[in-house]
Amino acid sequence: MVAGAQALQSGDAERFGHLMYRSHASLRDDYEVSCAELDTMVELALKQPGIYGSRMTGAGFGGCTVSLVAHVRADEFATNLRREYYLFMGKEPTVSVCHASNGAQTVG
Repeated sequence: MVAGAQALQSGDAERFGHLMYRSHASLRDDYEVSCAELDTMVELALKQPGIYGSRMTGAGFGGCTVSLVAHVRADEFATNLRREYYLFMGKEPTVSVCHASNGAQTVG
């Protein structure tokens, strides 16, 4: 957790992405809370241009992955991932492009 915060604070997207994948591998291998669909989504994501890292998110056993992708490649990433996942798994995934923000703030 500290290493991830340090990577983000220093703007080291590659390091943070590597930590994301290591976290996914730990959830998959050490805690066995992943599934074939999530593992496939992460592995396909890691083959895309502009990717820094990917991992499952949420409670596990299905659900979602989150990927850190270079802003300029985000739309291409989503299109490619959607297509490749469908070809590999025979299911159409929902892929959403989101952008980081400062989050909730006090207005006044």
